[in-house]
Order: sequence, then C-alpha cells, then structure tokens
Amino acid sequence: MAFRVSFFGGADAVTGSEFLVESGDTRILIDCGIEQGKDFCESCMYDEFPYDLERITAVVVTHAHLDHIGRVPKLVKDGYTGPIYMTEPTRDIADVMLRDSAHIMSENAKAKQLPPLYLEEHVNKMLSQIEVVEYRKEVKVGSMSMMLRDTGHILGGASVRLKDGEGDTIAFTSDIGNSPTPLLPDAEAITDADVVVIESVYGDRANPEKEHRVEKFRDTVKAAIARKGPILIPAFSVERTQLMLYELSNLMEVGALPRIPVFLDSPLAIAVTDIYKKHAAKYFKDAAQDELKREHDLFAFPFLKMTPSREESQQIVDTKDPKIIIAGAGMSHGGRIGKWEKMFLPKPQTTLIMVGYQAPGSPGRLLQDGSQKVKIAGQLVEVRAKVETLHGWSGHADRDGLLRFADSCVPSAKTFFVAMGEPSSARFLAQRIHDFLGVRAIVAGKNEVWEVSKKEVTRQEVRGDIR
Repeated sequence: MAFRVSFFGGADAVTGSEFLVESGDTRILIDCGIEQGKDFCESCMYDEFPYDLERITAVVVTHAHLDHIGRVPKLVKDGYTGPIYMTEPTRDIADVMLRDSAHIMSENAKAKQLPPLYLEEHVNKMLSQIEVVEYRKEVKVGSMSMMLRDTGHILGGASVRLKDGEGDTIAFTSDIGNSPTPLLPDAEAITDADVVVIESVYGDRANPEKEHRVEKFRDTVKAAIARKGPILIPAFSVERTQLMLYELSNLMEVGALPRIPVFLDSPLAIAVTDIYKKHAAKYFKDAAQDELKREHDLFAFPFLKMTPSREESQQIVDTKDPKIIIAGAGMSHGGRIGKWEKMFLPKPQTTLIMVGYQAPGSPGRLLQDGSQKVKIAGQLVEVRAKVETLHGWSGHADRDGLLRFADSCVPSAKTFFVAMGEPSSARFLAQRIHDFLGVRAIVAGKNEVWEVSKKEVTRQEVRGDIR
C-alpha cells in the first residue's frame, strides 16, 4: 500500500504549509498555515479547503508559527471535529499565537467589511481537540503510525514520520533549526523514512555570519548607539525574541554593550517568553539547562522593561534615546513595530535591525531591499533610517545545514521532495541533494499529487475524489 501525498501549500512558496497524506482510509493533514506576507483578508485565505473535512482522520501540527498553524481554527470552524496532534509547547504557544491572530484578523476584516477568517471561539474549540504527543513516541493514527522528533527550530517544533500498515514510511521535516543555538537541542535526524519532504527556505544560501552572529550583533548595536537614535528590532515573537533577550542580557552583563534601556513591546512575545520559561527544564539543551540552574531566568536583566499594555507602550516615547525597542511583527506587517516604524523611520538617527526572513511583498522585505518609501499599517512612510540585516539570526538551517540534514536521512531515504522555499531555492537544494548524495530529489509543485512507496515514486493526475 503506497502513500498518496498532495502538496496544497508550502510548494512553490516558503509559507502556507499544508500537506495531505493518504493511505487506505486514513487521511492525515500535516499543518494548515497561512501564506505570510499577504493580508489576512486576501481571498485565498477564505477559499474552501480542497478536501472533505469529514474524511480527515487527524491533523498534525509541526510547530506554532502561523505559516504552519494559522488556518487550523478555520478547519474547525468549517467542520473538522477530529484530533489535532502536537507537542505540549506547541499547544501552549499556539494558544497565545492564534488568539492574537484572531484579534488582528477581526480588526482587518472589519476595516474591509469582510467576515473574520475565524473567531476566538473557534480557537477555543481547536484547543479542545488537541492531543499532546511526546517526542520519539510511536502513536497509532488510523491505519498509520506517527512519530515526532525535535527540529531545533522553535520550542516544541517537530518533524513527522508516518508509517503505513505495510511498512512504507514518509517524513516531513517541517522547518529545520539553525543548529547549534544557545537554547534548543540540535535537530534530530530522520533515519527511518523511505521518502522525505524537506524544507528549503535557505536552500541556496550559505550563512557565513552564523559563527560570528553575536559579535556582528554587538558591533551593529554599538554603532546604532553611537548614532544616538532609537534602535528598532522587528522580531518574531517565537524564538527570535527569546534569543535576542538572551544575548542582550549576556552582552550587557559582561560590559560588551552599554547598559541602555531595552523594551520588549509585544504582549505576544512577553507571553511566549513566559512559555519558554515554563518548558525550559524539559525542552532546552543540556548546556542551557545547566545555565538555568545557575541564573534561574535566562531572559531577564536590569535594563529590560516589558510593556504589555498600550499605556506602558506609549510611555516608551518618554525614555531618552538611545534605546532598543523589540516588537512584532517580524516582517513589519502587523503588531506594535508599525507604530515605532512610522514614528522613527523618517529620522536619520534611527537604526532598524532586521533579524529574520522577510517574505516577498512584506513591508520588511521592502525595507530590507532599500525602498525609500514603504507602506506600514496603511501609511506611506519615508525611510531615512539606517537599515541593517543580520543574517546569522535565522531560525532556519542554511544550504549546508540542509544538505547535512538530508545526508543524515540517507541511506533510508531514497527520494526527497523539496518544498517550503522560494522556487529558486528549492531547485538549488534539489540539485545539491542529487549531486552530492546521489538520490532522487523532486521540487514539489503546488497542488501536485504523488504516489510514494519504498519501490517507486510517481506523479498522479489530480482525481476527482480528493474531496
């Protein structure tokens, strides 16, 4: 019995992960995310799902980034009632992430006279359907079995390996972490899959700055302080923010950076940081756990102030420059960072530090590419600030890290599908996997359907029974 795999999302694109795996009567949906860089109200978000929700056996969520989990509440809203599998940290982060996105979507939809994609009540219903799964535990799901492994990407992130009744196996890497990192363990190899669907966000790019990222960060912040203006860091609320706090704490403690005010101006990032603290003793790497025993809190330091309320946020204006403001969203397409960008980007003393992937079309990507005028939160903003990009902070493995991970899957893996990357990046990684590892590598296309087994991998015509 072979698997039938449909690439509904995360193919020909970095975001919007959504894969359907079928074997016999069992249908498992791997992720159901949004396409980041797009407005929540774009029509594609409202599209009917291309499969019958009543025939879905289970949903597996790899991690709590919105491009992997952002439309799961819509699944529930539209009638899905089955189990939703994920790790415990993913459940906790998903809780705060999806409530936040439901609020933002409601506001955006109201402004455009559209119905919201989903409401908080649908998030509540989704949470009631969650079944927590531990890493490295075999779980029976219909006629298949499933195992999750740590990806080292964000807290609770997981790859998914599925096995059918005849022993055929397929795995989805999800996002692979930029290991090693100060907090999380390295990504676990997948050594028991015939076919692997691998991400390719940085499939065509090396990351030479990784080894010197802390030094580069220190020097960039020092130069920004010398400009005597505000320092804005649009940071993703999950993982990137926590790494920023960890490194700033260390740098200021040893005197490598002046002790200037640092504001974490994001209710979501504050909540996620608390979740990191909650799960640190179980999910952090051994070295970080040892440090935690000595320090008790890896993210707090004397010059840090968290500003969860709007009133506290507004008071940041009264603090004399230079100051550091860390706020979401990471691509400048929402959250409180927009307020500060509108206020400070026209000022030449300002420094904007980009620390993560910026999707094509997002305000962050436009800023990164040097646009002199960028629309932020509906307002056209003139950019006179200095814009810096720190590549070493990515949460994704680079081309060499991805190739090493692919190599760890061989010889069990005979075929790779390359997805979750821009087309050029996916093609480059596929070619490297083929050339260096000597195995078949296929760039997955959107809406393609493939039949895979130990013996063969064949493309299928899209049949009328997908739904």
